[in-house]
Amino acid sequence: MAKQLKLNDYKQQIADVYNRRSHNYDESQWHLKIAHRLVEYAQISPGYDVLDIATGTGHVAIEVAQRVGSSGKIVGVDISTQMLTLARRKVEALSLSNVELQLADAEALNFPANSFERILCANAFPLMTDMEATLRQWMQFLKPNGLVGFHALADAALVGVVIWQKIFEKYGVLQEFSQPTGTTADTAEKCHNLLERSGFEAIDIKTEQYGNYISLEEAKQRWTINSYPAPKFSNTLFQLPSEQLQEIKAEFDAQLEALVTEQGIWNDGTSFFAFGRKGKNSEQ
Repeated sequence: MAKQLKLNDYKQQIADVYNRRSHNYDESQWHLKIAHRLVEYAQISPGYDVLDIATGTGHVAIEVAQRVGSSGKIVGVDISTQMLTLARRKVEALSLSNVELQLADAEALNFPANSFERILCANAFPLMTDMEATLRQWMQFLKPNGLVGFHALADAALVGVVIWQKIFEKYGVLQEFSQPTGTTADTAEKCHNLLERSGFEAIDIKTEQYGNYISLEEAKQRWTINSYPAPKFSNTLFQLPSEQLQEIKAEFDAQLEALVTEQGIWNDGTSFFAFGRKGKNSEQ
């Protein structure tokens, strides 16, 4: 029998979201670019042992496996069975023998202390329910002087999300969505403070822009938030009466229409690549 995870409602809903998204996840150039950049910043060397958190379809794991070579190893974990199925197919197609994929909860891992030179998390860290506790746990798995790295978005990123937040707050729909970030101006500082509180040293935050102009039609398609990893948010929304949903949708469209320029609608993609190092003499 295949391994089953015991997940709480929130995490089971996230797993379900990514299971649904798995069939076309690799069509997103965004996720591939973020994964590649995170790996580049992490300075992976041959022979390293690396843990890839929320590996998904294996973007980070596959690139790292090719960098560490036969003397290194990459362990990728995820709570989505269907994302892992796709990752395994890709690993097998590339004949990568140094990749191990596991069905696991990123906040309840069980690796020996001092196991990895690098721990990376692309595109999923804001979904952790207790980010500081999670980082402290991951630090235990790092070797002394090892590096943790994660990606986070600015609050102003993703035009559809920004408008949801404004409208749904107005209508009393709560967004129960963990985020390490604040406004665009202080997100880097908040990521820095989070790593510092978690015990990391030599903290470095890289800021990059992955935004682009999109058409009004494409922007309006962002209404289908049940495809986004904010399940408690979307479940609360779709429990509203249909009349109120129609009213919210009309306001969503109207706010998007007000943002149209000659180039289209700017979809901000301000991204933060946050890194912290475990102390050389750390006892964790």
